[in-house]
Amino acid sequence: MLILAIDTALDACAAAVLDTETAELRAQESLLMKRGHAEALMPMIARVMQSANLAFAALDRIAVTVGPGSFTGLRVGISAARGLALAAGRPAVGLTTLSAYAATVVGQSGTAPVLSAVDARHDHVYFQIVAGDGSQLVRPKVASIDEAIAASQFGAPHLVGNAARILADRWPKDGPQPVAVDAQPAPDISWIAWLGAAANPDTTPARPFYLKAPDAKPATQKPLAAQAATS
Repeated sequence: MLILAIDTALDACAAAVLDTETAELRAQESLLMKRGHAEALMPMIARVMQSANLAFAALDRIAVTVGPGSFTGLRVGISAARGLALAAGRPAVGLTTLSAYAATVVGQSGTAPVLSAVDARHDHVYFQIVAGDGSQLVRPKVASIDEAIAASQFGAPHLVGNAARILADRWPKDGPQPVAVDAQPAPDISWIAWLGAAANPDTTPARPFYLKAPDAKPATQKPLAAQAATS
């Protein structure tokens, strides 16, 4: 199976092509950035596909991160994935950033639970907790940092995600201490590809995974033309 993986959800723009038959990445590229995903993504995908020596029609699936993350970044990646999937006649699958972060350490941290966390700002995080074997302990949610720490009552955790250091700095000194802290600005694009290969297109659609409403809300005031018509 040939998978094109895309990630623009957080502080990176990344793309990769995974060949599951040979268990290798045929091409990958990742750039750290807080803004500019829209301008960077499509040229990056073109370079990755050229490096992999593939036409889009040769792909079997497209995988994309769907959140939680930047609302603008999510729209960029998901729109690209949907458009390419439609043009190639292939399915697009969506993976959460929290599961992508956790995938890098599940099975490698022994029995330690894995708490993956993404900065939601305003002293809050998006987080989930899974057991060392990947089974779910706490479903994805948004909560205050203190609430997220309090939810970790399954033993000393492995902290992952771009908010891992934020949690570690607030971790109570009188409780089980984190066994490791992996504060990466974005998930590993190779794991997004592998999760995409394992995903079921019928149950993991490429649509935004929001745990809270956008900070910016549409204006409720009537347009000027409508105001003039009613005045």
